[in-house]
Amino acid sequence: MVFFFWGVLLNEAWIQVTGTRSIPVSVIFKTSQGFKPAGLVLAQAGCWSMLKGGLTMDSASGPVELYFQSKNTSIDIWVDSVSLQPFTKEEWRSHQDQSIEKVRKSKVRLQVLDAEGNPLRNTNFSIAQSNAGFPIGAAMNQNILKNNGYQNWFLSKKFPITTFENEMKWYSTEKSQGAEDYSVADNMLAYASQHGIKVRGHNIFWEDPHYQPNWITNLSPGDLKTATNKRLSSIVPRYKGKVIAWDVDNENMHFNFFTSKLGAGISASFYQSTHQLDEQTTLFLNDFNTIEDSRDGAASPSKYLQKVGELRRVLGDGAKIAIGVEGHFSSANIAYMRSALDTLASAKLPIWITELDVSSGPNQV
Repeated sequence: MVFFFWGVLLNEAWIQVTGTRSIPVSVIFKTSQGFKPAGLVLAQAGCWSMLKGGLTMDSASGPVELYFQSKNTSIDIWVDSVSLQPFTKEEWRSHQDQSIEKVRKSKVRLQVLDAEGNPLRNTNFSIAQSNAGFPIGAAMNQNILKNNGYQNWFLSKKFPITTFENEMKWYSTEKSQGAEDYSVADNMLAYASQHGIKVRGHNIFWEDPHYQPNWITNLSPGDLKTATNKRLSSIVPRYKGKVIAWDVDNENMHFNFFTSKLGAGISASFYQSTHQLDEQTTLFLNDFNTIEDSRDGAASPSKYLQKVGELRRVLGDGAKIAIGVEGHFSSANIAYMRSALDTLASAKLPIWITELDVSSGPNQV
């Protein structure tokens, strides 16, 4: 039992399961409001796996109990070296401020000179930051090509990066088999380039069966493989050097449209082919609920790291790989987010929140 303040971080708990295969194990906090999930790990049989997690709540402080559970009732769960860190909201804010001072700020010494190069003394001046010091952006759709109000709003935010909502997706660029049309995406890319906005390529493939071109759903496996090869050889060279990243096989931990038809290795082969066609562009894994929902084991941090390992084995050290977490929040459990990002950071790859949105609710700023 631990006394709960505003939140608690599960810094680590080492988990091992009996049996012969990996089993998802969840950590659950029993609070006055019921059982609250706070993390999940793909626990290994025969060796120890580290589980990290966390929980924040709006309720008052109080005692909580800690449970580790699995849906598999035939195994035993062994737990060792559990480290918990309760915290108040004030302590969390203070840690945020310290991190901002350390990571986001630096001291700069300025010397102001006149036209002849002489130092000006006792002079007042101001500095305004014109662009973000780190990648931040917003989605863009084709309405920006004709809507002046949309253009003015987007440019006023000075976003250095954008992602097209749908215009590069396969169902947009090849609505009928063989009838490719990149005109909208090309025009949007030209507009972004004109204003110094970099573009993330989204996406080459999408594993969700509901978001496919209508004509591919009934193709034979052989014809589908031919179509995917054509898609790769069309879109990747076309935008080589024009996009800074590719979401290659979108949401391939939650869905398996191509995998179910073309075999388990097809997703990795999509990344391999993309890298062969464009060695300089960063290739993203991109999925949801990795930081949003501690109950979803499909793309949990440990499952994500497993997928990263698979890609690294196929692509080798030369490919640029990055982690994309979508960030579709109904509410934010920031302690769990922190633990999930810490786990992902162990891969030592860039981590981007790629599709951030938050449902409206109380206590928002």
